[in-house]
Amino acid sequence: MKSEAVAAYTGVLFAVGLVVSGMTDPGRVIGFLDITGRWDPTLAFVMGGAIAVHLPLLRLVRKRRAPVFDTRFHLPAETRIEPALVLGSAMFGVGWGLSGYCPGPALVSLGSGALPVLVFVGAMIAGIAVTRALTRR
Repeated sequence: MKSEAVAAYTGVLFAVGLVVSGMTDPGRVIGFLDITGRWDPTLAFVMGGAIAVHLPLLRLVRKRRAPVFDTRFHLPAETRIEPALVLGSAMFGVGWGLSGYCPGPALVSLGSGALPVLVFVGAMIAGIAVTRALTRR
């Protein structure tokens, strides 16, 4: 129960951070990617702030034997770079660049009810379903 409450609090904090930083506005992301036009550096500052918080905390967390609310860390077993990983990463990047949304901000933006975000999340869910179906074969 306590771990679920912490997860919910963390998710809400993340969502509030996305809204406050303007990262739920796809125009900001597209503006960041527009390096030859009206470049918007906001995303670079948000990423820099996230890294500045994450790196010192990561060092502290890695010194622990286990997370606070679990018996062990759940780290990826695979570390090889496979073609599927490269293809998936490329598809993610293209989708992010074309729409201005990545999954976190898109889910937070669902509350707006805007058609573009509804279409994006629908396509994202369909992509997840297709990927799962193909990887089961």
